[in-house]
Amino acid sequence: MLQMREERGGTADAADAGWPPQVEMIISALETGQFARRNRRGSRRNSYRVRGRLRLFSDPPMSSPWVLYTRDIHSRGLGFVSPHRLPLGYGGVLEIPGPTGGILRLNCTLLRCREAAPGWYEGSVYFNREQPEFSLPSGKAE
Repeated sequence: MLQMREERGGTADAADAGWPPQVEMIISALETGQFARRNRRGSRRNSYRVRGRLRLFSDPPMSSPWVLYTRDIHSRGLGFVSPHRLPLGYGGVLEIPGPTGGILRLNCTLLRCREAAPGWYEGSVYFNREQPEFSLPSGKAE
């Protein structure tokens, strides 16, 4: 899990190994809701649960990054939950732990961010370049 010293709206330290309980509840509710309606996504996604940081190009230079709790990922984008409403269409750099270790820095654009529960937002980013390390083998989807 990605460790951070400061988050917008609070602090976290190396001992903070877990996610806020609201995140698990929201992700669980979103996943349950997916089965109630037809999946409109064009791409299959892998479950990918890591804590990431997003720095928007429009953020002031010394500001803290936005905290994202990822839900799922594919080679062209990522779903997340955040305590922050983020501006649609803005670009930035997402830092997340990679599937084989190390931190990935991915240029991305905010595609969606909407309220999922009071004070919590679910959204997605699309990557400016395809990320083949997150491609699914054929026939496998979650």
